[in-house]
Amino acid sequence: MPDSTSMLIFGATGDLSQTKLIPALFSLYCKQRLPEKFQILGTASRPWDNEVFRSNLRESATKALAEYFSADSWEEFARHLYYDAGDFNDPENNNELSTRLEKLEKGPANRLYYLSTSPEFYATIVHGLYRAKMLAETKGWRRLVIEKPFGYDLESARALNQELHHLLDERQIYRIDHYLGKDTVQNLLVFRFANGIFEPLWNRNYIDHVQISVSEAEGIDGRGGYYDKFGVVRDIFQNHLLQLLTLVAMEPPATYAPESLREEKVKVLNSLRPMETEEVKTAVLYGQYHGYREEPKVAPDSRTPTYAALRAYIDNWRWQGVPFYLRSGKKLAEKCTEVIIQFKCPPHRMFPSPPDPRLNANVLVVNIAPDEGIHLRFEAKVPDTIAEMRSVNMEFHYRDSFQMEDLPDAYERLLLDALNGDPSLFIRADQTELAWEFIDPIIAGLDGEEPRLSFYQPGSWGPAEADRFIARDGRGWMRSCAAHEVT
Repeated sequence: MPDSTSMLIFGATGDLSQTKLIPALFSLYCKQRLPEKFQILGTASRPWDNEVFRSNLRESATKALAEYFSADSWEEFARHLYYDAGDFNDPENNNELSTRLEKLEKGPANRLYYLSTSPEFYATIVHGLYRAKMLAETKGWRRLVIEKPFGYDLESARALNQELHHLLDERQIYRIDHYLGKDTVQNLLVFRFANGIFEPLWNRNYIDHVQISVSEAEGIDGRGGYYDKFGVVRDIFQNHLLQLLTLVAMEPPATYAPESLREEKVKVLNSLRPMETEEVKTAVLYGQYHGYREEPKVAPDSRTPTYAALRAYIDNWRWQGVPFYLRSGKKLAEKCTEVIIQFKCPPHRMFPSPPDPRLNANVLVVNIAPDEGIHLRFEAKVPDTIAEMRSVNMEFHYRDSFQMEDLPDAYERLLLDALNGDPSLFIRADQTELAWEFIDPIIAGLDGEEPRLSFYQPGSWGPAEADRFIARDGRGWMRSCAAHEVT
């Protein structure tokens, strides 16, 4: 095997200095987790040279790793950074990149190609690499990392998969979803399968319902051209939320081997109950924040949702009849990602209880960001009363238990896994297509004649209709991120 590794990064809109990749690679370098011999070549349209590239990347690394940044370590790392300006559509560009890499490598080397570009360039870049004979594994392995979104719908995702499979083996393709690189997301598996007290309760017999929320306080940040085409369902539900759902709902794999993990996730997506057109009308709610249509590059009559909530069911033995409520939105009250498991109430209440039965339900919250940790709400007797009860919280916080102010960035783990050839946290081709198969009818629900958008104020928790949406099932939305307790 070659002892040298190259990473070729195709940049988005010519500005690689904004990417999270370089800070993540620099952190891996400081932890001595990169190969001993490596080189990183960035390519985009801006007419930079090596020094401008390194200077801009230093600024982004300083901001991202301010507490740990070391000027000496950066200077050592920066010697491995290079830049070539080029046009992705120019066939000659890839021949020049190949020549540049060979000069840097000075012999056989492994190569990781990272596509951090707009989706319309994916096929063009891969075909260019193929024509330049940069995908052949004659001098080391060749791997391709592709950022989301992977396709626009089922048809385009399937077409992209077919194009890639004409040129690469599936084992060479790493479809990235940065949520899967978060330690707190990976901890879902450890929490479930390494603790004997929870897994026996993780089923329809004990769980009333599941809520998975990804709320974002910021807006679209000048990405109107992109966001107005994709919207929240394509941008968050098809990948992040469905990935979280598979980790919550999957069966225990036989081993921690990559294919065992991925196979169980695919089984969950296969078990999702398809939504027919009529069901979408009652099982999905779309929203848009006031002011979205005035954002740059957004159509003045846009019906693109910036908020959505849906109810899904998994038709298998473990989860039959348990609703999974998924929601996400832009310009909400706070940034928060969490999974909430509400257990069923005891079958008989021997103690005086409040009129709202939800107050008696035990609730387990997995906070994925920003306050990473786990909360368990249970009932306790209030001291100096006959039998008065109150809900209390048992808490675990990563920062407290592991004395870590900041958890490693998700890209660190994913880049390291890609370099090591571990696809556990990456998305397989069939998983991508199954996700789109479930999502496509939900997106089509916006195409009818009925104007089904509910509007909401920025800084709120979404449209008022969202509360009525879940209340019809006799339930209510819960959250715990800022308050450190379930509300």
